[in-house]
This record gives sequence, C-alpha cells and structure tokens, in this order.
Amino acid sequence: MTDKDPQKDRDWDKEMREVDRLLGKLPYADPKPGGGEPTLRKPVAAVAASGPTVAGTWAKVALGLLIGIGMTQWPYTHGCGLRLIFYLVGVVAVLAAGIWSGVSSWKRRLGFAHVLSHVLIVWGTVLAVREVLPRIGSEKAATLWLCPDVPLKR
Repeated sequence: MTDKDPQKDRDWDKEMREVDRLLGKLPYADPKPGGGEPTLRKPVAAVAASGPTVAGTWAKVALGLLIGIGMTQWPYTHGCGLRLIFYLVGVVAVLAAGIWSGVSSWKRRLGFAHVLSHVLIVWGTVLAVREVLPRIGSEKAATLWLCPDVPLKR
C-alpha cells in the first residue's frame, strides 16, 4: 500500500489555466482574469431603460383626479339613453386613469401617488355601481337603460 494522495500529485497551476481558458470562452467574459476578481462581467445595457418619470406619474395622477372630480359636476342628466352611455364612458375614463396612474406610481415607487390612484379606482367603481346596479336584475330594470320615449324592440 502506498500513502500517496492523488490531490498532492495534481498540477494546480495547470488546472487553473484550463479553467481560465474555458471561462474566457463564455459570453461577457473578462479578457484578463485577475486574481480574486470575478471573471465574468455583467452585460451593459445598450439603451437606458425608458419608463415613467416622476413628473409624468404625477401628471397621470392629476389628470385622473381632475376627471374624477369633474364627474361630480357632470352638467347633463344621465338617467338613460345616450347621455347615460356618455356618462359611463366618463366613468370608465376615471377607472382607466386610476389604473394607468397606479401602474406608473408603482413602477416609480411613489407611495402617495399610488394611494391616490387607488382612491381613483374606488371612486370610479362607486360611480359605476351607482349607475349600473339599479339597472340589472329584473326585466323592469332592463328598461331603465333606454329612455321611456324609445320603444324596446322585442
């Protein structure tokens, strides 16, 4: 029996040169591997990521708030017919502005803007439920979508 350890007979310098050679073939490899430093570089982005700016996010929130406040001052009746449809389009605009500004504020990590976006979404939902809920559920309620002077086709 021999007491030779196979680990002692290895040429570690040769092994490490082979590792460096193989690492050099990898994409984004550092051409000059140095002692103690990582041999791989992080890829550099070709174009800076373009996203929502802080001012753009606040502009979206402000637009949504203006639409939401404006819905309380709707100048026309919106009980039925086309006027109801136009009102509901405005309600959808409030919801869309809330979601749009919510996504933007989430990406920019703007807490207060995100809270206001959620308030817009809740406000748009309240406006929609207030108009839609009384008009669903029964046949009599279905007639409330159209104005009384417009006959239903059956």
